[in-house]
Parts: sequence; C-alpha cells; structure tokens
Amino acid sequence: MRRKIFMVWACFMLIIGAALPLERACADTLPVLVIGSDEFEPYNYVGADGTRQGVDVELATEALRRMGYTAEFRDIVWENKDDYLEDGTVDCLWGSFSMNGREDNYTWAGPYLCSRQVVVTRVDSGIASLADLEGKRIAVQATGKAEGVLIHGNDPRIPEVAAVYCFSTMDEVYASLRKNYVDAIAGHENALKAMMNDAPESFVMLPEALYVSQLGVAFRKGTHEELAAELAQTLDEMRADGTIAQILQKYGLDVNTALGVE
Repeated sequence: MRRKIFMVWACFMLIIGAALPLERACADTLPVLVIGSDEFEPYNYVGADGTRQGVDVELATEALRRMGYTAEFRDIVWENKDDYLEDGTVDCLWGSFSMNGREDNYTWAGPYLCSRQVVVTRVDSGIASLADLEGKRIAVQATGKAEGVLIHGNDPRIPEVAAVYCFSTMDEVYASLRKNYVDAIAGHENALKAMMNDAPESFVMLPEALYVSQLGVAFRKGTHEELAAELAQTLDEMRADGTIAQILQKYGLDVNTALGVE
C-alpha cells in the first residue's frame, strides 16, 4: 500500500513539474528559459566551431545561471516576434531589442545596454552625412528601430528619403547594399561594424547617429513581472561587478558607449 501511495505521489509531482516550465521540477534540474532571437552578430550568432556565441548569449547565460535557470536560445523570424511570445513558443525576446517607444508594449528587464542606430553606405556613394540621405534608398530590418526612425520619426536632422526597404534578416539588409540595390543601410552600430569587417575598404559608417537606443529583455505584457525584476537586478549586479564590461571587451565593443557612460 505504501508503495502504491509513493508511486501516485511521484506521478503527481512529475505532472506538476511538466505543467510549470519556469519552475524547478526537482533538485537536480534547472528550469529552462526559452529566449527568442535571430542571428545578429556580435550579439547572437553561430561561431566557426558551430556553437552559439555573442554578447547577448553570454549575458543571458551568466545572468540566468546566477538566477538558477538555463538559457535556451531559439531562432525566430524577428518580425513575427510578438506571435512567438503570445503563443508561448518563447518566454522572452533577447536580441539587441530597443526599449525606446515600446515601454508599454512588454514587461521589460532593463535597460542593460545602449546602442547607437547608424547608417552605413558605400565609400563611393557621395553620402557623407545624414543630410545627404535625402532622396536616397535605405534598407533596414523589418520592425527594427531604424525602420521607425526613418519612416515615422520627426528628427529634423533626418531628411525625407526616397524609400525604406524592410527585410526579414540583417543578412538580406547587408546583401542589398553589397549588390547596389540601395544607397545605404541602417541599424545597430555594432551589428553593422561586424558586416563592414568583411570588406572595410568598401563601406563607410556615417559619424552621426540616427538614434541612441536602450536595450532590454522583453516578456509578454502582463506576465513574468517578478522574473523580469529579478533579471533586471541581476544584470545591474553584473554591470557593477564588471562582468558586462568583460563580455563587451571580448567582442570588441566600446564599453563606455555600450554602457551609456559619457
């Protein structure tokens, strides 16, 4: 009889554990936090050895380790990111995601980094400043911050462009410039720098920033408030103890710029 009761209790605990993916099911297993992101070097990408690497990958792995979780990155189509959150495919979005203008759309942890939105063009394009973008064709990643700034922004420094082409991935954005389909591309500074490394003699980055974004980790609105607060606190601790600076330096990012230090 005692054995039957034990077996029933064990089955009950397994059912409870399976129903609560963000809770600890047993003492030897860490709960998994599923993170939605797309390939976005140097924040999240697959290295030459086949492992996932990048600033956000290492930040997430270390922060969640301190909190007692395991980070699992899942590749998503970035423009459909809200659908993945809504249907529970991912628990959060963590991929150089700008909080600005979206503060009320998600439950946020952050900001944990800053990122300049910049413009890259070909060296022979004749574009030397933001003013020179007037009447030009610009490519961006769909639903990214650069898209909103160029289409809906009211910054007097940014003139009216001829067209803004929105692509699903940054690889498509890069290709549009390499193949002369557009006059310039816009996006996160460090991501565009990584692209320029392939042919530094062919491209130039404008010195003026389109925008300065604050980056955060986004959970579905109205959910995971306590988890987001704990994650924000953990990231603050990693900033204070120098962990974030070490990760930024490892990937060649300017620490003061990325941390918003004047």
